[in-house]
Amino acid sequence: MKRLSDIGVGRTVIIKSFENNDIFLKLMEMGCVPGERVRVEQKAPLGDPIAITVSGYNLSLRLDEARNIFVEEVA
Repeated sequence: MKRLSDIGVGRTVIIKSFENNDIFLKLMEMGCVPGERVRVEQKAPLGDPIAITVSGYNLSLRLDEARNIFVEEVA
């Protein structure tokens, strides 16, 4: 499985799991739950932060948060 931090701009993925359960509640409150589709919209020049769309909302995630989200690419 890939990490959200490794996904390129314009790609859509499905959230599968989280590596760090400490951050799970924060991400869940933002709509990042397993099974949800996420589209990577932008990445800052150094990769931090990244902008995503999830559940119709635009969110910014720090790179360390995105590294904790395991995803599967949509075919």
